[in-house]
Amino acid sequence: MNQSTQEIICTAYAKGKKHDFQLFKTSKIKFKSEIECLADKGYQGIKQLHANSRTPQKKPRGRLLNSQQKQRNRQLAQQRVVGEHVNCRLKIFRILSERYRNRRRRFGLRFNLIAGLYNYELNLPQ
Repeated sequence: MNQSTQEIICTAYAKGKKHDFQLFKTSKIKFKSEIECLADKGYQGIKQLHANSRTPQKKPRGRLLNSQQKQRNRQLAQQRVVGEHVNCRLKIFRILSERYRNRRRRFGLRFNLIAGLYNYELNLPQ
């Protein structure tokens, strides 16, 4: 997703249950080095795949985060919330928010069509 325009640029999906980071690794999608990737705590280790990525600092076991680390986590969350809002807008379509019960072969096509509708709606004149 493009952070400034909120357009969906790329989609990826898998058969069955699969964690987002595992899906990212198996899809072999490459970002340009100047593109910044904002990820959540589930993407620990993304720095090895894409150097220009940011994840929140995890709390060390038995200790607390200092105020500077908490502030960095808050700033990252404020930037990431835009992507979470896009996910929310996509899940208005029940086909994406509930269990998919149709032909698996057509899921990618339907997901891309929904993403295209979302992008089209963004570009409509107000």
